[in-house]
Amino acid sequence: MKAVTWQGTHDMQVTEVPDPRIEEPTDIIIRVTSTGLCGSDLHLYETLAAFMEPGDIVGHEPMGIVEEVGPGVTELAVGDRVVVPFNVSCGSCWMCDRHLYSQCETTQNPEHGTGASFFGYSKLYGQVPGGQAEYMRVPFGNFLPVKVPHEHADDRFLFLSDVLPTAWQGLKYADVPDGGTLLVMGAGPIGDMAARMGVRAGYRVISVDRVPERLARVAAFGAEPLNLDEAAQVGGVASVVQELTGGRGADSVIDAVGMEAHGSPGAQGVQKFVGLMPDVIAEPMLKKAGIDRLAALHTAIEAVRRGGTVSISGVYGGAVDPMPMFQLFDKQVQVRMGQANVRAHTGELLAMLVEDDPFGVDAFATHHLPLAEAPQAYEHFQKKEEGMVKVVFQP
Repeated sequence: MKAVTWQGTHDMQVTEVPDPRIEEPTDIIIRVTSTGLCGSDLHLYETLAAFMEPGDIVGHEPMGIVEEVGPGVTELAVGDRVVVPFNVSCGSCWMCDRHLYSQCETTQNPEHGTGASFFGYSKLYGQVPGGQAEYMRVPFGNFLPVKVPHEHADDRFLFLSDVLPTAWQGLKYADVPDGGTLLVMGAGPIGDMAARMGVRAGYRVISVDRVPERLARVAAFGAEPLNLDEAAQVGGVASVVQELTGGRGADSVIDAVGMEAHGSPGAQGVQKFVGLMPDVIAEPMLKKAGIDRLAALHTAIEAVRRGGTVSISGVYGGAVDPMPMFQLFDKQVQVRMGQANVRAHTGELLAMLVEDDPFGVDAFATHHLPLAEAPQAYEHFQKKEEGMVKVVFQP
């Protein structure tokens, strides 16, 4: 079969790889019909290259049709349509019993000190073959795959794999008070969706980005756009937000940017330098002495009001990141974060999508491309070219 494989820094290729097969009684094999390109995939494209090996199959936002089931699968049958959550969770361990599916003890990676494995996401998270491929093996077939109706095009349900539950959890963690103001840092896929959900929940949403096309998307859904570069000319985002909120600041902030933030040239230089080192040197450096680009997070902390909440959905990986602890303590800021516990939210979200399209998912993707165009899509997406916000590959 054909799959998108990592071959080196900035080098994604579509190659021929062996077809997946049933390995455990509860495995299923799906024929992938749609699969997303995520902002987190860009970390593998450059920042986390030390944890990748040539030939790794990437991608963690797939859906498709069940082609084969293991002898222990009782909840699905050949021909069923399913969405696959990005975290590999068993559904029955101590963590899963508490709906902490991103911490699943069955698939944790103690050798790297990380939580549940992810599809298509490096040695740090299990090196499980991903979903940017024609076919895919999915374990825990009686729990993990989300069965969806055959009605509607793929885009109605595809984003249950990551975007919808990640944004939903980020909004819940933000703990916005009734009628409150929510500031969303970043208008990429997660920030865009979080802003839409915030507007639908009745909050005042201010969305920050520097890409005009992305700001236009959130504005069309009812958020107030704030251009990062324009704000920098009048004192910065925090100053503008305080002015918009009577001097107080946002009740809650979602950081949907993470380690790829602009405005941190020192950290960016360190990341690229470490990425050039041999893996045996780079791996421990990234895990023990890694440093992120923290511009978005620091802005979130500055812009939140005293006693407010910062919710972090953007991925960070540094171990020695400088945090403004005095400011956090003095402002009595609450901070919540973590990978989305996808399966904890899919039931609630699916019930909404079956009846309606409250978050505009049918038109959420900006690009639908064949798998063969994946290498160029990665490049354009990282550079924020071609108006790319959300790319869906259709194998």
